[in-house]
Amino acid sequence: MIYDYSVTTRKGEELKLSEYKGKVILIVNTATGCGFTPQYAPIEQLYKDYHEKGLEILDIPCNQFGGQAPGSDDEIHDFCTLHYNTTFAQMKKSDVNGPDELPLYTYLKKEKGFAGFDEHPYKELLEKMFAEKDPEWASKADIKWNFTKFVVDREGKVVARFEPTADMKVVEECIKSLI
Repeated sequence: MIYDYSVTTRKGEELKLSEYKGKVILIVNTATGCGFTPQYAPIEQLYKDYHEKGLEILDIPCNQFGGQAPGSDDEIHDFCTLHYNTTFAQMKKSDVNGPDELPLYTYLKKEKGFAGFDEHPYKELLEKMFAEKDPEWASKADIKWNFTKFVVDREGKVVARFEPTADMKVVEECIKSLI
């Protein structure tokens, strides 16, 4: 269950996800130098619109995809607050794939595997890039890129996975259905 996991805040404190019991949670791996970085704006809008109704956001910066989150945790935070006026908490930069991945991500990927990219200007580019590296990439649950999102309902169940190519309005509709 999601509540069995914890993450580390950017200040180095443990945040037990059990503290979010009864809340809807959006978990997203982020990067400050990515083509999807502008998604910080609609994510912040989601937080503003639904936080009082029970939405929490776990922003987990990750530098595993093209080295697009190279800064320190404080530099990443400063960038996000300066450029996107983010007010939700950011966690410590962490791996979401591989031997050092957060146990939370091992669980999330087991619950909701990769189901393909949505129609998007980057779709073909991403598919080609992954196919060149691994012909079986589409059958693996790994996080493919920055701004992959998981939605967790108020009972702690992982109900949806959205790739970075997903329309943020679709993500919002999912969250609204759970609030």
